[in-house]
Amino acid sequence: MLKGLIGKVVGDPNEREIQKLQPMVEAINALEREMEQRTEAELRVLTDRFRAKLTSGEKLDSLLVEAFAAVREVSKRTVDMRPFDVQLIGGIVLHQGKVAEMKTGEGKTLVATMPIYLNALLGRGAHLVTVNDYLARRDALWMGKIYHLLGLSVGLLQSGAEQPAYLYDPNYQRDPYPGLRPVPRREAYAADVTYGTNNEFGFDYLRDNLALSLERRVQRPLYYAIVDEVDNIFIDEARTPLIISGPSGESVEDYSRFAAIARKLETDIHYELDEKERSVYLTDEGLAVIEEETGIENIYD
Repeated sequence: MLKGLIGKVVGDPNEREIQKLQPMVEAINALEREMEQRTEAELRVLTDRFRAKLTSGEKLDSLLVEAFAAVREVSKRTVDMRPFDVQLIGGIVLHQGKVAEMKTGEGKTLVATMPIYLNALLGRGAHLVTVNDYLARRDALWMGKIYHLLGLSVGLLQSGAEQPAYLYDPNYQRDPYPGLRPVPRREAYAADVTYGTNNEFGFDYLRDNLALSLERRVQRPLYYAIVDEVDNIFIDEARTPLIISGPSGESVEDYSRFAAIARKLETDIHYELDEKERSVYLTDEGLAVIEEETGIENIYD
């Protein structure tokens, strides 16, 4: 009862945050009539204009209202969907780097296009991380129409032995995925927007860290990403670590040498065994034997 009374007086914190965003939503709505009167070519030119402003030093946040209004209009024309106010709020929250909880059917896929477009204007790459290949491919083909009309390129990562990658290209109508043209993986990352699964982004990051030269790396410096099903990816999927291996540059001869020395050691004389901790501790006598066998004056050096 007390909690309910406090809630009525103080207000729900989420509601207060949403109320703060309302003026931006109203400003986006105020531009809808103006955007409806623009041709597709005029909407496309907005991207160049936004980028010119950013180059001249204008802040990204100052473009949010107009950029969101442009994406709303283009989505109406290309995918026949108009983002509602609740979706505008979700997009603003995602742009701010926060978690937006939305129910099934509230249009999360469409919500992501607005902050993705805004952040992609900087040309540093914006990633959309999904939970499986099907969703990544579906969303790249579906939402790719919006980005394409606005002049942005869209890349797609898919799993498989060949590590396939694609660019959204409505003129490419060959199987297996009409509208997606196969490209080198680096080119998919060079796109303004890149769709893929958490595993593909993660393994590419690990592979890049094993690359012997910068030319062999496929990712650019990481800048901005939206994670779909964030609880699944950051909690459930995170329980399974991404592991990748590569050839070692160290000699394996030392292993045989040390194995031969270990066979000369005796329990309780040269080492103590802790079965519970599954550990072995050398005694002073054991250290002396190893230092003599290896020719090392002080093994801890």
